[in-house]
Amino acid sequence: MSLKPAEELLQEALSAWEWGGTVVGAVRYGAGHINDTFCVYTQNAEGDCVRFILQRINTNTFKDPVGLMENIAGVTGFLRKKIEEKGGDVTRETMNVVPTKEGSNFYADSNGGAWRVYTFVEGTLCLQKVESSEDFYESAYAFGQFQQLLADYPAATLHETIARFHDTANRYANFEKALQADVCGRAKDVQKEIEFVQARKADCSVMVDLLAQGKLPLRVTHNDTKLNNILMDKQTRKGICVIDLDTVMPGLAANDYGDSIRFGANDCAEDETDLSKVNFSLPLFETYTKGFLAAAGSALTDLEKETLPWGARLMTLECGIRFLTDYLEGDHYFRTHREGHNLDRCRTQFKLVSDMEQVWDEMMAIVKKYS
Repeated sequence: MSLKPAEELLQEALSAWEWGGTVVGAVRYGAGHINDTFCVYTQNAEGDCVRFILQRINTNTFKDPVGLMENIAGVTGFLRKKIEEKGGDVTRETMNVVPTKEGSNFYADSNGGAWRVYTFVEGTLCLQKVESSEDFYESAYAFGQFQQLLADYPAATLHETIARFHDTANRYANFEKALQADVCGRAKDVQKEIEFVQARKADCSVMVDLLAQGKLPLRVTHNDTKLNNILMDKQTRKGICVIDLDTVMPGLAANDYGDSIRFGANDCAEDETDLSKVNFSLPLFETYTKGFLAAAGSALTDLEKETLPWGARLMTLECGIRFLTDYLEGDHYFRTHREGHNLDRCRTQFKLVSDMEQVWDEMMAIVKKYS
């Protein structure tokens, strides 16, 4: 069977929805690297322009689009009910899946691809980096609110869209396998980084062990809590809507919190080569902690709050381990743009881990202050 070209697939996908008006254009949109995203412009009977987001799901990354869309439909439907109960605006405070003509939450094209449509949240902006501490606070509050609203959702019913995604102990095991195989002969040149990881083997099990012992509850987690996955109101600069729900899975609240800290509580690029410029920011850590707990605090157990710093430390360590593992295996997972790119990335993460270890007591005190 011959495969349809991309333009024909786009037109096929567009024909799968009732748009409530005339489709006048569909253009590539956003800065995402995983899915193909288009902004669809329509004109309704009154002559107004109404926009939608159309996405082709990357089924190489997300191999079960049925399960993925069941997760998203379930979570966004639950959020709408909670937002309505609070008197909020369901058209702006959550993503809204638009069903196909057949009533499905996604469309399977003739090439076997998967497409979905969301309503467009107007009057918002999406930041690629922290521009002020207020922005970081707003992202914290938005992700905290996400936890708060979904506290009663049966997390165990969600599909794992990427298996064992934040199982740090398993990430360590994969690193050890890559080290033993050493398929590229690179291990001899990165002994310092290898020793850094091996010295923290026990740390990798801290959170997964607490979960296994039933001491931490399973939560609905976003698993990609970067600043650019929050839509902010253009006028008020308030964080209003959590987006990019492909990695919504059962997990630990501290992991979502920790990944935000890893990404935002510093002033360096993820692949900074000059480690003197890589510094963990305790003030930004405090800003985020204050916002997150202001929104999510009442939904979290005492132990969840106490282990939030572990989330920050382990998400950063885990990310560094993944970069180092990929480097040892030949750079096949993360896209690289220069020789040693993954090595630079892992060193940046390990420097941030070291910084956190130096101010560990202060981190614990800050969390206690806002708990």
